[in-house]
Amino acid sequence: MKNIFQIFVCLAALVAPFCLLAQQAEPYEMTVNGVKVIVQPSGNDIVVVQTVIKGGVQNYPATKAGIESLAVTALTECGTLKDDKNSFKDKLDKVSAQVNGYSDMDYASFSLNCIKSDFETVWPLYTDALLTPRFDAKEFNRIKQDAINFIKANESSPDNAIDKMAKETVFAGRNYSKSPQGTVATVSTLTAADTKKYWQSTLTRSRLVIVIVGDIDKNEIEDKVKELLDRIPAGAPFQLKKESYIPVANTFKPMQRENATNYVRGITGGPQPGTKDFNAFVLAMRIFANRHFIEIRSKNGLSYAPQSWFSGGATPYANISVTTTDPDKYIAVARNLIDQIKTEGFSEAELKNEKTGYLTGVYYRQETNEAQAAAYASNEILHGDWKRAIKIQKDIKQVSLDELNAAFKKYINNISWVYQGDPKKVTAVLFTQKQTPKVPEPKKGF
Repeated sequence: MKNIFQIFVCLAALVAPFCLLAQQAEPYEMTVNGVKVIVQPSGNDIVVVQTVIKGGVQNYPATKAGIESLAVTALTECGTLKDDKNSFKDKLDKVSAQVNGYSDMDYASFSLNCIKSDFETVWPLYTDALLTPRFDAKEFNRIKQDAINFIKANESSPDNAIDKMAKETVFAGRNYSKSPQGTVATVSTLTAADTKKYWQSTLTRSRLVIVIVGDIDKNEIEDKVKELLDRIPAGAPFQLKKESYIPVANTFKPMQRENATNYVRGITGGPQPGTKDFNAFVLAMRIFANRHFIEIRSKNGLSYAPQSWFSGGATPYANISVTTTDPDKYIAVARNLIDQIKTEGFSEAELKNEKTGYLTGVYYRQETNEAQAAAYASNEILHGDWKRAIKIQKDIKQVSLDELNAAFKKYINNISWVYQGDPKKVTAVLFTQKQTPKVPEPKKGF
């Protein structure tokens, strides 16, 4: 009886997200003052609004990296013309509402989250933060120092250090070499005046998408959004630039670093969002991650946490990551695994299981209004189709085994490798040679 109950609970948990979405009214879009507004009636008492600014790292030069992140933080942390920081936060706290933002590689987002009955109170605060931020110099210097402290803390982490090195090496001269959080050097030079000027130049209708998840009347949405957008300049036409990374050869860049072990990161290309290969490659990389984990950790004991994943942004790329005391044996095992998959392919059972696991994760992540808004935003910005968020189940189920295997073969070829640790413990040619290396005998001292 206990087992039957446990099975029932698990099934209910799997079905719940699908039932939740099924109970919602159909989402729709409208255009207000040239800006696309995506609306999902929520079926609950929570309202989420996300104003999305396209561009991300494309919006500023490398010398200004971190400026957008500071700008969206300053919108709430420096107060507005009507309210200083404390007054602004006190008004939000009285109704337990949240207004905040973040900046990522491809876009920034500024969000409102409140109870429907408090929307009339919170909306003016939200629009004030967007339109008339104070950028108080004292408060700005405080959040700038917080940002610098955060960057320094990240630099001390080996995982963050190898990630930074990989991106700066692989995407040198490209937008993706920049960090949205910036560096100590770039953030230190930013002023409140410069950041305010940046925000005013970037907040244009040509860069905006607005997503609303909540049960708000359509006419009310249109009126409120129009009033907001009437105060935002049109700006020059903007199109998010998409780039592909296709390494022409295997490369390897080592760096001496006093780590407890050696860190290896490999990056290669991936399909553009919105293309036919995208969904197949997402699934292929997830299955590969499972195989990579089993081969590296379970069978060979080379690492406690080998990872592989796909970053599907405006410059898409695949990642392979490991920490190991034996990097030479690792690369031999990893490259043999890749060759094996290219020769034999994945299995129908792996594809079937991954489809189920992936879709379950997608719908779990969309249980909250905020997560649904984020899904609509990312699909609109990157794929050019917000409806992908609601048709993903159908799209994923249509991926065939042939498409899965073809996508893996197409994009997992040459790999750009970076290394941090003891250079004496690695043989660079094993990473760069065309021929897959044989698994070497263990070295002394490992």
